[in-house]
Amino acid sequence: MNQILEIKNLSVHFDANKAVSNVSFNMEKGETVALVGESGSGKSVTALSIVKLISDSAKITGSVKYCDTEMIDASDSTLRKIRGNDISFIFQEPMTSLNPLHTIEHQLNESIMLHQGVKGHEARLRILDLLSKVGIDESERRLTDYPHQLSGGQRQRIMIAMALANKPDLLIADEPTTALDVTIQAQILELLAKIQKSEGMGMLFITHDLGVVRRIADRVCVMKDGEIVEAGPTVEIFNNPKHLYTKQLLEAEPTGSPDPVKGIAKKIISTSELRVWFPILNGIMRKVTGNVKAVNSTTLTIHEGETLGVVGESGSGKTTLALAIMRLISSNGSIMFMGKNIDGLSNKKLKPLRRDMQMVFQDPYGSLSPRFTIEQIVSEGLDVHGLDKGQDRRQMVKNILIEVGLQPNMIDRYPHEFSGGQRQRIAIARAMILKPKLLILDEPTSALDMTVQVQIVDLLRQLQKKYGLAYLFISHDLRVVRALSHKVMVMCKGDVVESGTSKEIFENPKSEYTRELIAAAFNLKAK
Repeated sequence: MNQILEIKNLSVHFDANKAVSNVSFNMEKGETVALVGESGSGKSVTALSIVKLISDSAKITGSVKYCDTEMIDASDSTLRKIRGNDISFIFQEPMTSLNPLHTIEHQLNESIMLHQGVKGHEARLRILDLLSKVGIDESERRLTDYPHQLSGGQRQRIMIAMALANKPDLLIADEPTTALDVTIQAQILELLAKIQKSEGMGMLFITHDLGVVRRIADRVCVMKDGEIVEAGPTVEIFNNPKHLYTKQLLEAEPTGSPDPVKGIAKKIISTSELRVWFPILNGIMRKVTGNVKAVNSTTLTIHEGETLGVVGESGSGKTTLALAIMRLISSNGSIMFMGKNIDGLSNKKLKPLRRDMQMVFQDPYGSLSPRFTIEQIVSEGLDVHGLDKGQDRRQMVKNILIEVGLQPNMIDRYPHEFSGGQRQRIAIARAMILKPKLLILDEPTSALDMTVQVQIVDLLRQLQKKYGLAYLFISHDLRVVRALSHKVMVMCKGDVVESGTSKEIFENPKSEYTRELIAAAFNLKAK
């Protein structure tokens, strides 16, 4: 093996703050090294420092050598030649990495033309091959799509295709599978391993998911507070961890089950034959030529104190179903909320009911206004529904912050001052201050560290037990779904392929699709 990356005593300072301290490791060609740790541990800063993609205000010391080239003091022209060609990046959040004004074909073509000089028909064939490899269905039709027309998983696959387009020697993958479904995650990991083997590509894999690490990495470096606290072969780290922090990471997995539902629990939400179809318009006259069948004839019921877990791959209709139930998009079929049919209500008549149905989104940073303090964010619903009359609003916010595990003295801070897990708690507090009956949670733990996932699951259980909340819990993480859900509904391409109690679905799945999801999530062989 040939060494392609050597890092010695790398330290990175931002003003007086040390983000990375004396990090040292190396990588051979064809090897996968995983950087593991929680948010703020220094994983991404270490990776970005390799090709100097961090702020000019950062002070970098130590040595980073790619083959024989020292990267720390390399010229801009040298860095431009290496970036994207010899060393490629896959970032965690594709929506911020893809240009919203350009089609998928344009963005992939730009990368191939810039680094390989390939254009025209040859470039198009290369693009279609890449899209096929990363699992984009109907790839030719997707060429003219813009990023906002793709699901989160599809956007991440486009990013992976762009990174692999120029056959790099070193691929740096920063949480590349966090937002992906378990089956697609397995496919992408298999794809990366296959390409790595055929091309002899080295891979630096950054993740908080130790299940992924076990499947893909040759060696592991565990980071905490900017330092590598433990490093070694993957098998050794998993079977015989030495550092207390490594042991805590390995033990961090949502376990247990929710409290049983009361026998006479009130029905909170139910749907009958709920359908959401989006028309396909073509031609100058914008004539309807077909429909995108996002949700087909979905029937469900959730009682007080009960959680329905909705699972399925990207594009299966999970989020569309949630938006329809919230009456944020149009739908056909019956929606009964608290004994009232709400599918035909006007916005004016629906408004009094909205305080009882709240939603927590996947990306708390995107759903929290950066211009508002935490007090303003959490109390906004009180204004809308006029619920704080005669009460101390500031104290109400402090009380709910304490309830979701935050300090009351955080009330005047802004979202950017918090970690991902803290921002998710703020989003939950914003919903809970209204004391809703139904809480819809759309992938609320997918981007969180494993230890924080456990904390959020425990918090949701506590809130459900105390307030008798009904949860519609959407996730592609079946471990979290199993720990939190009483019932599970499996969706695929708009259809419900299977539903039942959590025990029935996980222990005796009926459909092949469900078995594949469970096998991918728990690293089992499908029966």
